[in-house]
Amino acid sequence: MVQSCIKGINLATMEVLKHPLYHRFPPSESCSCRICRSFCQRPGWPLVEEARLAMQEGLADRMMLEFSPDFSFGILAPAFKGNEGSFALQILAAHSCTFLGESGCTIFNFPYRPLECRFCHHSRMGEGLVCHLSIAKDWNTSKGKRLVKRWLQVMGLEYPLPLR
Repeated sequence: MVQSCIKGINLATMEVLKHPLYHRFPPSESCSCRICRSFCQRPGWPLVEEARLAMQEGLADRMMLEFSPDFSFGILAPAFKGNEGSFALQILAAHSCTFLGESGCTIFNFPYRPLECRFCHHSRMGEGLVCHLSIAKDWNTSKGKRLVKRWLQVMGLEYPLPLR
């Protein structure tokens, strides 16, 4: 692991961030095969703490808000390209992740790289949905709802329905 400081974040904090899902869904090896690259087309979901770190580092405007099916909570995730700083729009879903550059993920070595991105790998086919649903549970909490409210304020947006 890189031991340096970028934009005020000590990359060693990647080991310091503690969450039970890090143990349950460990990082995969880096891979640039066709399957793994295809995973990057759809932005992965971060834990609440990872999204908070991204916001703290000035990346709030590179995120989008996805909604639970019943709109009872939201999930801040890296945006589709062209969907930054707004609500997730299906029409832009094919535009890939805002952090996917020509040479790969531009936030690969940062502590706010989404857990779902760290975990997914061609050798773990079919396991991603369990990770995805576990991350949704992290957002359906008071801390997740508070972060969504803060992001909405920063973006000058309002939640389309009252948060429960």
